[in-house]
Amino acid sequence: MKNILILKGNIIFTKTSDRFEICKNSYIVSVNGKVEGIYKVLPEKYMDCTVEDYGDRLIIPGFVDLHLHAAQFLQCGMGMTNQLLDWLNDYTFDLERQFQDVEFAKEVYTQFADKLIANGTTRACIFASSSTKGTEVLFDILKQKGIGAYVGKVNMDRNAPDFIIETTEESIKGTKYLIEKYNNEKLVKPIITPRFAPTSTDELLEELGKLAKVYNVPVQSHLSENTDEINWVQQLFPDSRKYLDVYDKHSLFGQTPTVMAHGIYLDNSEIDKVKRNKVTLVHCPDSNINVRSGIMPLRKYLNMGIQVGLGSDIAGGHKIALNEAIVRAIQLSKLLSMNQPEYEPLSVSEAFYLGTKGGGQFFGKIGSFEEGYCFDALVIEDDRLISDRYTLKDRLERFLYIGDDRNICARYVEGNKL
Repeated sequence: MKNILILKGNIIFTKTSDRFEICKNSYIVSVNGKVEGIYKVLPEKYMDCTVEDYGDRLIIPGFVDLHLHAAQFLQCGMGMTNQLLDWLNDYTFDLERQFQDVEFAKEVYTQFADKLIANGTTRACIFASSSTKGTEVLFDILKQKGIGAYVGKVNMDRNAPDFIIETTEESIKGTKYLIEKYNNEKLVKPIITPRFAPTSTDELLEELGKLAKVYNVPVQSHLSENTDEINWVQQLFPDSRKYLDVYDKHSLFGQTPTVMAHGIYLDNSEIDKVKRNKVTLVHCPDSNINVRSGIMPLRKYLNMGIQVGLGSDIAGGHKIALNEAIVRAIQLSKLLSMNQPEYEPLSVSEAFYLGTKGGGQFFGKIGSFEEGYCFDALVIEDDRLISDRYTLKDRLERFLYIGDDRNICARYVEGNKL
C-alpha cells in the first residue's frame, strides 16, 4: 500500500547552487517518503487524497548539519575566547566524561535532539563521546525522534585526560558493538569517528580503518582546523607528509564515504587528494571564528570541484540552528573577498544549497525536491505584512538571516511529520 503525502504552498529548493527553483502556490507529492513530483494543478489520480494546505507559507528542504558534537551541547556559548586546544582542555573533556552516566546522557541528549529538530535540522553527522553506553543512548533517542543521522562514538586512546580516553582495545570493542547493533537501521546509522589524529595512536587508526572497510561504514573526523593542531600532528606522525596522510594511510580518507570538518589550511596537493578521494569537507564558520581557527577559502574549494557541506559544530559553534551557519558562510566569504577579490562572495542560493543538497549528498538523495529524493522538508511561516510585500526569494532570505524555530511550523523526514 502506498503512503501518499501531499503538501500545498510556496515551494523553494536548489537543484544546483546557482539558482533557486521556485514553485509558487503549488503541490508537492511524496510517495513512500520520496518526492514524486511538483504540480501547479494536482493530477487527477491524487484528487481523492488529503492535502495539507499550508497556504502562503514556504516549503523548503530540511537542513543538513554535517558536523556537530552532541556531548558538547551544554557548553554552547562558553569559553568562546579560547583557542581550540585550550578550549578542549578547559571545557570540553570534563563535560564529555559525564556521558558515561546513562541517566545524564538521556537527559542531555533528549534536549539536544529536541533542539536540533526544533531548528529544522532533519539530517546530521554527529560526534557523541567516548562512552559506548552514552553513545548507545544517543542512537536510541534519535531513532525515537525520527531524525536522520550518522552517529559516532568518539575514538581516542592518547593525548587527553585519563578520565576520557580508553585503551585501544576498549575503543575498538565499543565501536564494533555499536556498528553491529545499528548498521542496518534505516535512519540512524553508525559512522567511524576518530576524534582527530592527535588523540589516536597508529594502532587505533589502523583498527578503525579495518572496521570501516569490513562493515562498509563511513568515516568522520577533523582536518587542518588550527595551525597549532597541524604542527602537533606533524610532531606526532613524522612519517606522514601531510595531516590528511595520517588518515589516508589507515584507510580513513575516502576508502569509504568520508566527511572531514574544517580543512582550512590545505595546499593544492592536499586539495587534489581530497578531490581524488571524493572526501566531503565541512565548512563550520561559527566555530572557526569562535576558537580563532581561521577562515576556510570556500570559494577556492568550490571552484576546484570539492564537495562541501555546512556544520554548526556546536559547541565550538554557539548556535545549533543551521540557518545561522548559512548566513555566517556568506558573511565570511565577503570578508575573505575583501583581501582576496578573486574569491567571489557566496550568493544566497549557493549558501542555501550547501546547507541542504550540498551536505545532503553525503546521505544520498537528500536536500532537494527533485523526483526520487527523500521528502525531508520544513514549512516556514512569516509575517503577513512581509509576505504581502516581498518575493518568495526575499522571504526565504529573511528567514535565513533573522528566523528561528518559531518560524518553522512543520517538519518532515522521509514523509513522516515529526
